[in-house]
Amino acid sequence: MWGIVPAAGRGSRIQPLAFSKELLPVGSRGDDGTARPCAVSEYLLERLIMGGADKICFVISPGKSDILEYFGDHYGSAQLAYVVQPEPLGLCDAVFRASTVVGRDEDVTVGLPDTVWFPAAALRALPGADLSFLLFPVEHPEFFDAVVLDGDRVTEIQVKQGSASSKWIWGAFRMSARGFRELQALWNERDRCDEYFGTLVNAYLAAGGRGTGVKAGESYVDVGTIDGYRTAMALLAETSAGNGRARLRAGASAEATPAAPMTNNGVIA
Repeated sequence: MWGIVPAAGRGSRIQPLAFSKELLPVGSRGDDGTARPCAVSEYLLERLIMGGADKICFVISPGKSDILEYFGDHYGSAQLAYVVQPEPLGLCDAVFRASTVVGRDEDVTVGLPDTVWFPAAALRALPGADLSFLLFPVEHPEFFDAVVLDGDRVTEIQVKQGSASSKWIWGAFRMSARGFRELQALWNERDRCDEYFGTLVNAYLAAGGRGTGVKAGESYVDVGTIDGYRTAMALLAETSAGNGRARLRAGASAEATPAAPMTNNGVIA
């Protein structure tokens, strides 16, 4: 299975930085017994691998060669590939550019590289359906893509809607090989007008497609803002201190699944 990491955005909310926002140091990890800074996107890579991904595609802009230099050709047990998105044209464009490397019969999982969430192994709860979302409860769903459910069936994605009727947002999603192809075909039929994945999903549902929402997430932090960065640091500090249920404005985190220490080039220490 492929993991897709859309990493071509400008990161304007947390600028100025002298490097790509996906390499922002958040927390630390062990490296030969020594604590080293951990890039925020490493948390997503670990979670994608825990969720079953054995290949990961970074979608980067032409100016983000530092991501390639940082990660190299593998991270832990996963091989890495890189695809260029010439302009930041939104999440749909980024996700479907990965079709350059994703095989016709391969499932994909997508997450956002400037987020930290728990439980770390929550992606394992997603079924092998055409489209399924890993959901997290938050206090302010209007800042995210809120997911409206009927049971576990997705009925609507409310994209950054001020009057969101659901407190559950998606933090990652999985598509079967067929689902990936169907959503890409629909995006092309719509003249690639969808910048947000949520608007494409709404069109997919209206056309008879099905999406499943799984409430397996417990805490979720967007590190792309200063407040989010501070919250993520506090969450990781509490988790490292052995607090089983770190308190967070988005909810309470479940115990994190320990990951094997990795160096910057992805070699297990």
